[in-house]
Amino acid sequence: MSRARYYGWGIAALLVSAVVFLVPFAFVVVTALKDKQEAALLQFAWPETIRLWDNIREVVSARNHMLLTAFANSTILTVASVTLLVVFAAMVGFVLQRRRSRWNGLIRLLVLTGLIMPPAVVPTIWVMQSLGLFKTLPGLILIEVAYGLSFSILLFRAFIATIPRDLDEAAIIDGAGPLQLFFRVILPLLKPVVVTTIVVQSVAIFNDFTNPLYYLPGAQNATVQLTLYNFQSQFNTSFNLLFMNILIITIPPLVMFLFFNRQIVAGMTAGAVKG
Repeated sequence: MSRARYYGWGIAALLVSAVVFLVPFAFVVVTALKDKQEAALLQFAWPETIRLWDNIREVVSARNHMLLTAFANSTILTVASVTLLVVFAAMVGFVLQRRRSRWNGLIRLLVLTGLIMPPAVVPTIWVMQSLGLFKTLPGLILIEVAYGLSFSILLFRAFIATIPRDLDEAAIIDGAGPLQLFFRVILPLLKPVVVTTIVVQSVAIFNDFTNPLYYLPGAQNATVQLTLYNFQSQFNTSFNLLFMNILIITIPPLVMFLFFNRQIVAGMTAGAVKG
């Protein structure tokens, strides 16, 4: 393939990506700036009157400032879930990669099954009710950890394969126990894949809609995605406030992804290529 043709395909791919991702985002921004009557037309046109601060104020104050409560709930949910995911996935990936046993094949099968099998909502709700965790934030944190653990384990296991075993042996000779070996020697070397896991899982959990809807009902338990119900109903929808809400809750994961995009790619490709 010639250099000109190579760059031509690259430019074409960038243009297609811009149309697919930037045009819908621009439509959201433009609609969020309109009043209710103009937004109801759903036209891709600049608003006659910009109502940025008015729409933001209405969105934030809706239903006794439900959006602020939702941001607090989503932040607690995301931070707690991602912290547990990183620790558990790193430890499981380390054990799977370093310790050879007859159970490794079965454990790998279970990890892959976690990626393939769809979640069973009704049995999960029954188990959570039996444990007293239904409609509670700790219960949803455990759900998010369980659903994201398989993917995170595969990332960590592939990256740990690139770390020489000589480091383990040297630490053991120096008197390090299993926990000291992991937390003082191995975990500091996992920074690229830790950053990848944190960003990917944070965006996924923060943007999760179905799990909070199923396992954490109630206005006081609302997460940011569930606040979209504030401005739409069967017979009436305030599209300007709905799109402003979408814009507000999209900004945090978008900023995180833009700042850590290079680290995400580095962490995933390092484990994939060298593992």
